[in-house]
Amino acid sequence: MKRLLFVLCAAALLAPAALAKGPSEASITGPGLSKPITFKGMDDASKLTEYTGVFPAAFGQSPDPMLTGRPAGRLGQKYTIRYVVPGPNSQTFHLSQDVYPYARAGAVTYMKPGQAIFDSKTIGGWYPAGSALKDFLIRAGLPGTAPRASSGTNFALVAGIGIPGALVLAGAALLVARRRSRA
Repeated sequence: MKRLLFVLCAAALLAPAALAKGPSEASITGPGLSKPITFKGMDDASKLTEYTGVFPAAFGQSPDPMLTGRPAGRLGQKYTIRYVVPGPNSQTFHLSQDVYPYARAGAVTYMKPGQAIFDSKTIGGWYPAGSALKDFLIRAGLPGTAPRASSGTNFALVAGIGIPGALVLAGAALLVARRRSRA
């Protein structure tokens, strides 16, 4: 009985230490970045996970710092962080998290629930990251101000599809008109 109690206590003490190591690397992609911002090594990736709320979003925490739902208002440009998390037995886990560094009320992150991590799934949710995350990401290479949003209409794309499409329609109309005049 004493041996079982010892094993359970040791497991309870060692498991959090193993989880606390966190991601070994992370990369951020999104608007205004010509190439991903990468964080390699436990120190840089650990700082990022601290600011983005990875641990409460992945495993839960008490007290719970997560928001009850999506923050109100405009969140601004979305960036994606992809984490590489080393696991036991040479396993590697990949987590994805959205980050909105330019949100009006302060930077927030969102982790989708149900992502595989160790022997469980992420809890997920919204995390209020605040200005510390935004400042950290700007020092790492994010633009100092939010990049301008695309208008949604790319003239070259519209012209590239629209002009040939119009020619096809005109050709089809001519064929129909010829067939009607012959009949």
